[in-house]
Formats: sequence, structure tokens, C-alpha cells
Amino acid sequence: MNIPVKYSFIALAGSLFAHAANAQEISVETNKTVPVRVTGSAASIVIGNKNVADVAVHDEHLIFITGKTFGTTNLMIFDKSGKQIMSSDVVVTANASNLVTINRSGASYTYDCAPECRSVTSAGDEETYFERLMTQQKNMQDMNNGN
Repeated sequence: MNIPVKYSFIALAGSLFAHAANAQEISVETNKTVPVRVTGSAASIVIGNKNVADVAVHDEHLIFITGKTFGTTNLMIFDKSGKQIMSSDVVVTANASNLVTINRSGASYTYDCAPECRSVTSAGDEETYFERLMTQQKNMQDMNNGN
């Protein structure tokens, strides 16, 4: 069966548009969770970097994305037949309105001050301070993962 060129082009354009509609960006703050509704029935969910964000599955139509640390990763969702039904970038941000950076003798130290100030990792902070915080975060992740 031959399909006229103009109709196959329309079908291709429609297919590309549908795929682009699924290529959305999901933004979540660190230590916050956002719900994501899935069109179709999810059977398999993959997160690119589990250190940046985590996924919890409620059911085949609803998942929750939790921001773990600043950065960008990707999320892919597949149905039972292996067809990709969703692909998104996940951008984890900080609520900058709560951040305070202190500069001591040219070295920066960043804190999240809502409701009380606590140390947070931020690119550009003093190296020893940053490494100490990263080690603490890794130790917490290891404890949470049962390691």
C-alpha cells in the first residue's frame, strides 16, 4: 500500500510533535517532592543519576520525583511493550531565597537559612568545607541505602 508523500509527511510531523510533547522538563527543589502524572501505563522507570533525584512509584499513572542535590538528570518511562511513553530532563534547584553565602577572607560558605541556618553544598565554596559536606551527604545516602 503506497501512502501519498504529503500524508506520510503529516504522519511523521504528528509523530514528532507527540514525542516533543513528552519531552518536558521537570523542576524540583532539593529535599522537595513533586508529583508527575504519566500518560499511559508505566511499567519501567529509569532515572539517569540517582544522586541528583529519586523516583517513587505510586501506581502506573502517578510517580513522585524527589530532588536530592543540585544538578540535572533525565527520566525515562516505558510501557509493558518497551515503548517509551515519557522522556524528561529533571532539574534540581535550590530555593535561592533561603540561601546565605558568607565570605571569610576570600573563602565562601553557603547556608540554607529557613527556618534555621544549616550548611549546604554550593559550587565555589571553600574546598575543605565543601568536601566535608559532600562526605556527610554520601554517608547519609549510604545509611539510607543500608550500606
